[in-house]
Amino acid sequence: MVKAALFTVRKQEPCPECGAELVIRNGKHGPFLGCSRYPECEYIRPLKSQADGHIVKVLEGQVCPVCQATLVLRQGRFGMFIGCSRYPECAHTELIDKPDETAVACPQCHSGKLVQRRSRFGKTFYSCDRYPECQFVLNFKPVAGECSLCRYPLLIEKKTAQGVKRFCASKQCGKPVTAEQNSEQ
Repeated sequence: MVKAALFTVRKQEPCPECGAELVIRNGKHGPFLGCSRYPECEYIRPLKSQADGHIVKVLEGQVCPVCQATLVLRQGRFGMFIGCSRYPECAHTELIDKPDETAVACPQCHSGKLVQRRSRFGKTFYSCDRYPECQFVLNFKPVAGECSLCRYPLLIEKKTAQGVKRFCASKQCGKPVTAEQNSEQ
């Protein structure tokens, strides 16, 4: 069997441009529908359903600040969000989960606060709310306190085999902070 035959699967649907049969093809961004008469006809269409951003629930009493239409809860490819019911005419969206703000000041710029954020891979991290002016980032939960060895003004909590422990947040130090030092602060 030839390699092209491995990646083409019949879909039993006519091409809207030329009437030939559509086939499922595999590209570098995943599977898609394409015309079987390629390269004479270059019709392609995404294979994924177009239900991205579909309405889960209508939020009664909530109005869009842009167009005064009703707001709805939608399911998108990055999770749930609140959006305008008149999409695509009105593209207003709101996040459901606002980033959690800690009461810990940023040790780099001293004027911002550290906020919880989520990476595109779903991992939680903490960064300064003054980004991009300040690019301070932590992968562990920040705790107010001072390292007794290097006097760095921030500690982090890590889960270890012995339980949750606190460490200096400085990359040069990184020493564990003992329980006696935690109780002093």
